Amino acid sequence: MITFYWNAAPNPAKVALFLEESGLPYGIVAVDTRKGEQHSDVYKAINPNAKVPAIVDDGVVLFDSNAIVLYLAEKSGQFLPPATAQGRADALSWLMFIASGIGPYSGQAVHFNRYAPEKIAYAIERYDFEAWRHWNIVNDRLARQRYMVGDQYTFVDMALWGWARVVGAVLGDGALDKLPHVKRLADEINARPAAQRAEALKSRYELKTEMDADARRAFFPHAGQGAGKA
Repeated sequence: MITFYWNAAPNPAKVALFLEESGLPYGIVAVDTRKGEQHSDVYKAINPNAKVPAIVDDGVVLFDSNAIVLYLAEKSGQFLPPATAQGRADALSWLMFIASGIGPYSGQAVHFNRYAPEKIAYAIERYDFEAWRHWNIVNDRLARQRYMVGDQYTFVDMALWGWARVVGAVLGDGALDKLPHVKRLADEINARPAAQRAEALKSRYELKTEMDADARRAFFPHAGQGAGKA
């Protein structure tokens, strides 16, 4: 049985989708990040980075959503890329692109537009530009093929879906109209029963929704600390 440390953010959504698609048995431990539960000693023993998601699979501990979906695909033998050297290379390349580009730039674009205590024009412009640049690369990729790795639905599409489902919140209303191929894939995955079950997890667990002062301290522990301080 896999223990899945979850909340309703984009990165845990990737793992939830894979688990629902694959049928691997799992149980959820909800981690309320706005209450700061990710900073507990118990949770940091699982993920020292104090982020969600993480899993424990019969004693095997794994964190980072992209590492988890790769691990689960290899464990289950499901939703893997074509069994060729190029197929695996493409899957790894695009998974790392999502991990190093799509997620971080999308997250920072949201942060500086919505949550930063002051509007810093340079930061807003930089992260908005980079988020759009990365999403346009994905859109161009999907203009040439149905899925991120050829004609097969793989764990890479699931990793992308975590953020693709919230592109409007990242880039603004109407963003998906400018990314029609991303929209096409997001709509296709959203219609899958597994995706609907993954989304429905939000209705099963009560998580804090207010971004009050306590939540800000939990989300942004750097605030009020000097450089290099823990």
